[in-house]
Amino acid sequence: MSPIKWYSIEADEALLHLASSVAGLSTEDAQKRLAEHGLNSIPEKRRRSLLGILVGQFTDFMIVVLLVAALISGFIGEPQDTIAILVIVLLNAIIGAVQEFRAERAVAALREMAAPEARVLRDGQTVTLAALELVPGDIVLLEAGNIVPADLRLLEVEEMLADESALTGESHPAEKQHERLGETDLPLGDRQNLAFKSSLITRGRGLGVVVATGLDTEIGRIAELLRGEAGVKTPLQIRLTRFGRYLALAVLAICAIVFTAGLLQGQPVLLMFLTAVSLAVAAIPEALPAVVTISLALGAHKLIRHNALVRNLPAVETLGSVTYICADKTGTLTQNHMTVELFYATGERHTSLPDPQASDPWAELGQAMAMNNDVAERDGKPAGEPTELALFEAAGKAGFDKATLEQVRPRLAAIPFDSKRKQMTTLHQSPDGVIAYIKGAPERLLAQCNMTVGKDGPTVFEPAAVLAEAQQLANEGYRVLAFAKREFTALPQPLDAETTEQDLTFLGLVALIDPPRPEVPQAVADCLTAGITPVMITGDHPGTAMAIAHRLGITDDKQAMLTGDELAKLTDEKFARVVESVRVYARVTPEQKLRIVKALQINGEFVAMTGDGVNDAPALKRAGIGIAMGQKGTDVAREASDMVLLDDDFASIVRAVRAGRRIFDNIRKFIKYTMSSNSGEIWALFLAPFLGLPIPLLPIHILWINLVTDGLPGLALTAEPAEPGIMRRRPRPPEENIFAHGMWQHIVWVGLFIGGISIAAMAWAISREVEYWQTVVFTVLTVSQLFHSLAVRSERASLFRIGLLSNLPMLAAVLLTLLLQMAVIYVPALNSIFHTQALPMFDLAVCLALSSLVLLAVEIEKWLVRRGILYNSN
Repeated sequence: MSPIKWYSIEADEALLHLASSVAGLSTEDAQKRLAEHGLNSIPEKRRRSLLGILVGQFTDFMIVVLLVAALISGFIGEPQDTIAILVIVLLNAIIGAVQEFRAERAVAALREMAAPEARVLRDGQTVTLAALELVPGDIVLLEAGNIVPADLRLLEVEEMLADESALTGESHPAEKQHERLGETDLPLGDRQNLAFKSSLITRGRGLGVVVATGLDTEIGRIAELLRGEAGVKTPLQIRLTRFGRYLALAVLAICAIVFTAGLLQGQPVLLMFLTAVSLAVAAIPEALPAVVTISLALGAHKLIRHNALVRNLPAVETLGSVTYICADKTGTLTQNHMTVELFYATGERHTSLPDPQASDPWAELGQAMAMNNDVAERDGKPAGEPTELALFEAAGKAGFDKATLEQVRPRLAAIPFDSKRKQMTTLHQSPDGVIAYIKGAPERLLAQCNMTVGKDGPTVFEPAAVLAEAQQLANEGYRVLAFAKREFTALPQPLDAETTEQDLTFLGLVALIDPPRPEVPQAVADCLTAGITPVMITGDHPGTAMAIAHRLGITDDKQAMLTGDELAKLTDEKFARVVESVRVYARVTPEQKLRIVKALQINGEFVAMTGDGVNDAPALKRAGIGIAMGQKGTDVAREASDMVLLDDDFASIVRAVRAGRRIFDNIRKFIKYTMSSNSGEIWALFLAPFLGLPIPLLPIHILWINLVTDGLPGLALTAEPAEPGIMRRRPRPPEENIFAHGMWQHIVWVGLFIGGISIAAMAWAISREVEYWQTVVFTVLTVSQLFHSLAVRSERASLFRIGLLSNLPMLAAVLLTLLLQMAVIYVPALNSIFHTQALPMFDLAVCLALSSLVLLAVEIEKWLVRRGILYNSN
């Protein structure tokens, strides 16, 4: 059985289908229906406990490898390394779990802010119930300011307007009526006799019968779409998974080669086994998960100060890889607040009204705007329908105060607005009798005018030019209202539209629009500079969408716009060919928003989707990163998102993009640093036997170097400031290897360089027949890595240009690590543990000088990169 199209049947028929009446349900019947249909809510995703989140932190591939390494280290009698690895892994897990738990709690708090109640007829009496308890057949009373608690078929309506922007994307309130709509296939925004769950009544009052609750509502239907959309892996997750897989294979191969080479040289089997295992542990950058998590956590913490709440930690870095930002217009790019921007009278456009004391025709337009509305004070603030509020505010700003004017011209009567006439009239006492002010749709009102107020007094009205101006304003994306007046000697009888709204004197046109947020044009410009393509997606009219897109700098090319009807006619294959040339989508459905995101992803784009409405939620979840609005956003949108903008500030996205790029850069620097350093140890161990030299290091030396050099300096790289010009480069393609842009070449040659100078130092010491030759190579390997950590702080800029003091944690980490290395060499108690001997000052100076060559070599590399001679490290 197909679902009932409630808008296409009479109100009485709807009540009959629901076994209800205008008196409402009985309490007993309502309880039965509640048991049958369930609570009127959208079930939220079951939030994990803090313990569950903590356990989830241990499923990462690199973490598993580290735990295995820790187990092996303990087995071979190196408990200090086991403890070090476990501490780092636990730190990583705690930081990630706490951040996720805090984010979940914050979103839960946002959810609780939007739990409306409803006035319902039960047992023939009006009662107030929690909206959760509503059932199909309940009769709900609505008035201005109410949030609609369920999907309703309206039974009675008095001048009702509903803000459905969260559901349809329409910025203008929808006019409501109760009569049957004959068509059987109407889009959501045209179902005027239905009121939808979570929309806001902005004017009037009404009565409706509940036809759907919970997941059966239009909002619930969209929520169901979310269940079929799996999240997309972030670029960082993809890269690190690939990196971990390749690293594991490489480590096994290297261990086998070193073990075999040692045996061929005649080394003891146990020593070579321990060396191979130690080398495996050394090759694995166990600080990487901690570096990644701390980088993300610090980035998320900084973004909170900019009112951006990160729900999933990887989302911080993900923004750095975004190539497209698909932004919902209403409430995201615009203020979701109607504003008067232009006035037209006496053949001229103006951006403001004149002085209220002036006697010219502009003053009469200001008076009409101030007085022809139903705005009233509520809780010390003006309240009313958004369009009327905009007119009231514009008039007040120009000095036309409604309360002051009504003292002179008190309101006597009014003919309310209705959808057939598309006009509203208020009548006021005047010195000469009664004056009527009329506002309405230009195509209706102008036809009733025969005079106009000119600069030199009343003149005959010619509507053609004014109609053309109204059409031009509409094409520019404005909502246009016309104002007129008529004077009477006494209150007209009978007081109706036919008697009053004829023989009018035209006063002017007023153009309104939901204006862009002031910070958005610069944010759009920053996106374009950063190589990110902004795309507007809205359920609003094409003209309005194009006007806003032009203002924001997204596009002014009408060929770059696609409507929902046009999109519906395109096959997936054809749409995939044109999707990257479209910058504006108008009149689209939630399913089409989802289709747009999928088409871009098929083309290899990494998509961020911003939005605040329920209609945005499926696309928010499907996108690489979903960004919801915290103030005006719906619960469903926030639940589907990865990040919530608590102040609804689109510009926060640009700050997040910058933070994401910085975080990814610093993770790359850590991998470059640690893998280069580790490869230096590997080359030294690998090449020494082939050169007729003994094994350079003991297992304890390898583990120590790995612990102190990867630990503190590696973590200090998370505090590295952003690279110069970070927002002037294109996003990194999501499929790009983490070793791109010269990184693997750097790892190879620096590893060889460190291994080479270490073997050279070893050969120099052995040639002098000193007993401490192993301490020499141990020191060179350790200190050269510290110099390397300073060199890789920037991929292009010289260390001498950015300065040692621009990252104080790094400077402190290097000095502390150097101090620890000196302790291992010169503290007798540590000599026996690490099998080291005190070095003479001359030998120590040689070790430090050789180690510093790494800094010089990397500075030369960066100099060549800046001149474009070497690979592009951008």
